[in-house]
Amino acid sequence: MQPLRIALAQIAPRLGDLEANLDRHRSILETARSEGAGLVVFPELGLTGYLLQDLAAEVAMRRDDPRLIALAAAADGLSAIVSFVEESADHRLYIAVALLEEGEVRHVHRKLFLPTYGLFDERRFFAAGDAIRAVPSRLGVQLGLSVCEDFWHLGVPNVLALDGAQILVNVSSSPGRDLAATNAVGLGTAASWQTIMRTYAQLTTSLVVFCNRVGVDESISFWGGSEVVAPSGRPIFSAPLWDEGLFTVDVDLADLRRERIALPILRDERPELMARELERIVAMRADLRTADDTDGGPVSQARRPAVAGGKRR
Repeated sequence: MQPLRIALAQIAPRLGDLEANLDRHRSILETARSEGAGLVVFPELGLTGYLLQDLAAEVAMRRDDPRLIALAAAADGLSAIVSFVEESADHRLYIAVALLEEGEVRHVHRKLFLPTYGLFDERRFFAAGDAIRAVPSRLGVQLGLSVCEDFWHLGVPNVLALDGAQILVNVSSSPGRDLAATNAVGLGTAASWQTIMRTYAQLTTSLVVFCNRVGVDESISFWGGSEVVAPSGRPIFSAPLWDEGLFTVDVDLADLRRERIALPILRDERPELMARELERIVAMRADLRTADDTDGGPVSQARRPAVAGGKRR
């Protein structure tokens, strides 16, 4: 099996300038193709910039937008993962990531978890996605797409892997939030990301591809540090912090088979058990179950108000 060459477009998008960013994407796709890449990954909102706020509606595109279809055509011969503001038919805006293959928008994933704390304010401007799906690709493996904060919720990579994903791709616009902190890699945010990516790769026995942007939106700096991690959890490639560039790395997809046979933890997962327990927890949170239900009893009985003498107690 030929190795797969992955190109990580660790770029600094121009905030709110969709046309300029489309041009940049087309140029990078051409370069990646000339360098023999099979998969090209761009960062979160690489087509628009991150800190859009009220500009989000102005740069939003539908899935069938001619500009997005034209970009898919420019990705001919490649699998390209790009991120944009998606406008739905009922005019909700989503932070989205798309798989472009063979002239088509093959799949779109909408960001599930929208950070609204600290310097983040995403829920003010965007709706949250509500689906997690692995998607077949021309590469002969299934891909699992996610966007930045999605990877800080461990159910996302787990469900993607259980759904068949062999390569987990996370696109990000992660800002450096602790620039003054002393850390082994010089940035605490980067160290945290590296830890979770390597853990997810090992626990799902999947290849993990992470592409983070660089540059500055307004006063927020983005740190880069894009990575590719083997199914064993071993980092294969780490891009430099802060520097823009198109970085390529070759990966052996046969490692996926070797790792999953040698360490069949994904095979031994018990989603039916997890689903049952999650159903119980959801019911408890919604106040739909009695305390007796929490020790493994029937799950279907809803809590009803107690009534004595015809009056509520």
